[in-house]
Amino acid sequence: MELTLWTYEGPPHIGAMRIATSMKGVHYVLHAPQGDTYADLLFTMIERRGERPPVTYTTFQARDLGGDTANLVKEHIHEAVERFKPEALLVGESCTAELIQDQPGSLAKGMGFEIPIVSLELPAYSKKENWGASETFYQLVRGLIGKPTQEKLQHNAWKEEKRRPSVNLLGPSLLGFRCRDDVLEIQKILAQHGIDINVVAPLGSSPEDIKRIKNADANVCLYPEIAETTCNWLERNFGQPFTKTIPIGVGATHDFLNELHEILGMKLPSQDKDASRLTWYSKSVDSNYLTGKRVFIFGDGTHVISAARIADQELGFEVVGIGTYSREMARKVRATAKDLGLEALISNDYLEVEEAIKETAPELVLGTQMERHSAKRLGIPCAVISTPMHVQDVPARYSPQMGWEGANVIFDDWVHPLMMGLEEHLIGMFRHDFEFTDGHQSHLGHLGGHSNEDITQHAQTEDQPIASINSQKTEKSISWTKDGESELAKIPFFVRGKVRRNTEKYAHNAGCKEINSETLLDAKAHFGA
Repeated sequence: MELTLWTYEGPPHIGAMRIATSMKGVHYVLHAPQGDTYADLLFTMIERRGERPPVTYTTFQARDLGGDTANLVKEHIHEAVERFKPEALLVGESCTAELIQDQPGSLAKGMGFEIPIVSLELPAYSKKENWGASETFYQLVRGLIGKPTQEKLQHNAWKEEKRRPSVNLLGPSLLGFRCRDDVLEIQKILAQHGIDINVVAPLGSSPEDIKRIKNADANVCLYPEIAETTCNWLERNFGQPFTKTIPIGVGATHDFLNELHEILGMKLPSQDKDASRLTWYSKSVDSNYLTGKRVFIFGDGTHVISAARIADQELGFEVVGIGTYSREMARKVRATAKDLGLEALISNDYLEVEEAIKETAPELVLGTQMERHSAKRLGIPCAVISTPMHVQDVPARYSPQMGWEGANVIFDDWVHPLMMGLEEHLIGMFRHDFEFTDGHQSHLGHLGGHSNEDITQHAQTEDQPIASINSQKTEKSISWTKDGESELAKIPFFVRGKVRRNTEKYAHNAGCKEINSETLLDAKAHFGA
């Protein structure tokens, strides 16, 4: 366990809270000390819910450790069942309570309640939040559905029963990235293809809904981090096949529909190749500006793999870095990185990720809210594509990532930061034009129309965080002339740091003591810029 300012994932009991809060009729008793109730704010502040999570904390204190903490657990379990009357009860412990070894799940099962009780054993010191959510969902489904019958689901049973085929949408949860809207988009698309939805879980489902999961003809695994373990179990024990393609992006949505129709034994009707505006834009003249843009991608496994495909195959970007904090998805992300000729970064250290961004010098970062902060410090455009996220990434409007409309949203979210970067560059280039008044700013808030001296000074302060420590030590004796700084200021701010670094390296190797505009141009020619 490490002490850190920011973390990509919370402990596994936060994942269990996500499942309990996503569902109806489920209550979670968490054996935890005072202070662990901070997790409530994740749902009320970020998800902007009008109610607390359905969680009862034992909130033991230091003075309780000398007494009977097991009895404290039993009192809170009894109080929670009497007060909230849940249809199913989850019982677990936080990382601190795990050390006491009160075994709250065993205590709850011995109290004689008639409701289903799921005991959660989530190793807090070796696992993280997404694993905790996955394990909780799996244990809940397994506990509520019960033992499998001898007869497994028959392929194409819906045809014999003369009904429409039905599927389950598994994996969406609260504090997931745009899950609510993804579900609506996939429901709309499947309805157009004559496919009914049996159960959506865990988001919005009840214990009774969970028991009906086995009635569907197939499962759609929308978020492997949460649902893949459950889907594998349902396939082994009930013969329910599940989709492996995540419908994020135009190509992946086509492939997803092909895969699902094949599983269900349906004929796929001809699809509109221009169902998303992203396809049109990729073929347009305007998109030429974006072709070959360098992009760095980091986040959860599902969204990183999807983003890499969109960037590489649909928008013509060059992926220069890729990684994930999700160790459960590391193998899949490494496979994607290998296909791109890269080595994946598997890390939960945001500072290591920031160093990788500096090293690859991208023109766009696709990441979490942490990469947004890093990109802002480095002066690089960024779009958030994954959790962890902040409140601005949980829009009140309809804003999916999946399906045709999701491709439109992605198109907007990714292209706009690059276009705004171009606008910023143009304002800097034409700052001496009579149409630009002194002090003019673009809506990004940078110093668009300031005087040449102000621009130069601004460029120096903006570039400082990007320059590496080694570069500062090696080239500290090299100075920039006024015309050199003026030429540097003409370069787009999001690659200016890389150009400064390369020019100083060139000047150092060439034995130059100062850098003027000619030196800068020579360095650009040397590095093929």
